[in-house]
Amino acid sequence: MKQTPAKKWHQHKIWNWIIKVLIVALLTWTIYKQVFGKENINQIWLTLIARFTQEHLHWLILTTLLIPINWGLEALKWQQLIKTFSNYTFWHIYKAILAGIAIGLFTPNRIGEYGGRILLVAPEHNWKAVIATAVGGVSQLLVLLAFGLLGTIYFASLYLMLDTYLLYLLLFIGIGLITLMTFCFFNIDLLIPVAKRLPYIHLLKKYFKHLIVLTSYSSKELWSALMYSTLRFFTYSVQYYFMLQFFGIELPSIWVGFAGVFTHYFLQTAIPLPPVMDVFARGPMALFVWSRFSEDQIGILGSTYTLYLINLIFPAILGSIFVLKVNIIKSLGYDTVN
Repeated sequence: MKQTPAKKWHQHKIWNWIIKVLIVALLTWTIYKQVFGKENINQIWLTLIARFTQEHLHWLILTTLLIPINWGLEALKWQQLIKTFSNYTFWHIYKAILAGIAIGLFTPNRIGEYGGRILLVAPEHNWKAVIATAVGGVSQLLVLLAFGLLGTIYFASLYLMLDTYLLYLLLFIGIGLITLMTFCFFNIDLLIPVAKRLPYIHLLKKYFKHLIVLTSYSSKELWSALMYSTLRFFTYSVQYYFMLQFFGIELPSIWVGFAGVFTHYFLQTAIPLPPVMDVFARGPMALFVWSRFSEDQIGILGSTYTLYLINLIFPAILGSIFVLKVNIIKSLGYDTVN
């Protein structure tokens, strides 16, 4: 028997709330694990509280003030990439970014950011928005690898005592890979015929029409995405440096400090790890980099984890509010009943 519109609407409403409850539950569990489930978390919290003095507090305030700028730059980048098929206000885009953070927080490798963002996009543009998000992610990866490589070479030459020829080899291979990625980025429409040749790709044939968005990007728009990615990279690098200052990690110079920050981000990205290990790898990598300047392991871990918390946890909580206000079933294109 065919469902009446009223019954269909009622079922969709139930499923809408089930999904929202599930999202809130998973987000709450993830935040709890991140805030209270870390090793040495009690010592980190005590150290954090102890640093709340007039002498150190300005570093934390400056870091916090950069949070909206960090994600605002991401919003500007995404707005630039989706303007070919939609025209949303900056505030609407910003809410989509925060919604993506909320869902991405409890998904492997933060893949849920794609799903969170499309909740605030018209259903007919969902797949295009996913592709635009991927393009933005590639631009951010390119910037991180480029500056990360330079920082790592500089840092390694000073403190890792690696053979000069090994450093040159690393630089040569890195520049080659980044050059190849850059070429692919600026000729991203070439991926369409390549994708059509992949095995079993015919099963996704109905989604090919959405790839047309790749052909709409001009070099100017892609350069713009790289510019926003670069500004954002330096924003969260500055945040990291500020947190090191807040926790009292003394560094030889600001240049060494930023080289260490770039090295940390590069290693975190370049070393292949299962998605579930990504968060847990932050601590050991931070200790690997910063233990050359300080024996304060709690301070090193505190600066790394606190930055992660304030850059993701607070925006995720705000983003969850926007998710709760959305008709999820309708946003995904399954609700045709008003």
